[in-house]
Amino acid sequence: MKRRRPYGRHRLSRDAERLAWLAQGLADSGSRLEDDWLEAEIGALIEKQLKTADEDALNQALDRLRETNPRAYDELADLIEAACEVKRAGEQSRLLIAVPVLAWSRYAIPTRTVPKTLLDTLRVQLSAHILGAEARLHFADFLFSPDQLPQGYTDTWAFAEALWTAAAAGQDLSIDAAALPDSQMFVSDVRYLIGVVQVPTGRPVFRWNEVEGGRAAALVNWREQGGPSFQSLLTGSSYEVLTPDAYFSAWRQADMETRPFALKAAVAYLQSLFNLPANRIRAVAAPYYEHGLEEWRVSFLRAGSDDVVHGVTWPLLGSDDESADIGAEIEALLNSTGIGEVRILNTRMPVEYCDDCGAPLFPSPEAENVHAELPEEIQDAPPAQLH
Repeated sequence: MKRRRPYGRHRLSRDAERLAWLAQGLADSGSRLEDDWLEAEIGALIEKQLKTADEDALNQALDRLRETNPRAYDELADLIEAACEVKRAGEQSRLLIAVPVLAWSRYAIPTRTVPKTLLDTLRVQLSAHILGAEARLHFADFLFSPDQLPQGYTDTWAFAEALWTAAAAGQDLSIDAAALPDSQMFVSDVRYLIGVVQVPTGRPVFRWNEVEGGRAAALVNWREQGGPSFQSLLTGSSYEVLTPDAYFSAWRQADMETRPFALKAAVAYLQSLFNLPANRIRAVAAPYYEHGLEEWRVSFLRAGSDDVVHGVTWPLLGSDDESADIGAEIEALLNSTGIGEVRILNTRMPVEYCDDCGAPLFPSPEAENVHAELPEEIQDAPPAQLH
């Protein structure tokens, strides 16, 4: 048998080629009828890849479109995400959702099995403040770190299938904690509850889909009424609940919210760790470049010392690019904490990591890359960097 050639950067598999072609057609479509046909064709092909766990074809098509047709890329990405999140079964529709919580701690932020009594409490609060009146909710019974969530589209689809099956039987999904990977340890991070919402097809999924509903009001009520329920799960942590939403949307929003949260958490953490007021803490921020602007990194120092004791990375997300005034955003956020000094460097810093431990290096006041290290007298320190 002739050996199949590997598909390189510019060579796609047959399915990936057709996906890219269909997505380009959808981006150029001029009618709803044409949209319907194209979406059905793409949906059937995506379902085939998910069922056969062919992640490569999906990623090849996305990679090609990212380079050649951003609008078609968005169309295809939306349809792949929908295939992972949504299931229609007769008169019922099901949506995979995520309930994100930002947290920081001087100790390890917990990941753990959630007791049934607490799941029931959270179910009541979400039903009262977030979900539509006819929605029914079932959970996976675990508080996940980002490292423990399914990796890739096919794993997400398989996880959703297991949740949908449990929900159809009126049950929560039991997660084997021992089978999950270990979590990386950061001072600030995000934790997720994952669930599936079931509604009669055509009925509102969320409270803000209903007349007189709104996201802002729903979040306020969720924070006030549902937020305290996480206290027993996040012992020793300070936390902030975010708006529950469809799985991928909630994940992206949590990524955005993690950046300012990590900066504010850094100041609070250092105040606690060193018993210092905020005005005795300094920060240095700089842009980091490889082929282009990759991210910003922020160093934290104590007043009167040039030793970097902590660092936070600020990755570029969404539409971020070199035209965005990220330095001003970082400076304003840090100033709002009452920090003593914020220095924004104009130097284009190189993306570098520690050769020994792999940790990112952070900017010194002299615009040099240095390791963020706590002083030896700090014995009870968690990880050496913030998320």
